[in-house]
Amino acid sequence: MIELLIFHLHIIGALYAFTKNWREDNLKNGIMSILIIGLVFTIGWALTGPIARIIMPTSWESMYFNRDTLSLILLLIPEIFFFYHFFIKDNVEKTEVDNQI
Repeated sequence: MIELLIFHLHIIGALYAFTKNWREDNLKNGIMSILIIGLVFTIGWALTGPIARIIMPTSWESMYFNRDTLSLILLLIPEIFFFYHFFIKDNVEKTEVDNQI
């Protein structure tokens, strides 16, 4: 269940990045933002999977929290900083400049 929530967060983030870049620039940049998010997600999950298998023994697994859930949570932490830096930070800076004028 937790994995499903994390997957849905990624879909919402990808849709936000697509819409933001499509409206500000063009369709090509919107599609590129989805591809970048997909690439970071795929590579990051491949890297955090073995780390989760080292950290979490099989005796701790349950129906709701297993090694894949742990690897997705480990992936979500750096992705939050990535997503903020590349997609949200521009909006925050623009509103601060608009408020100063």
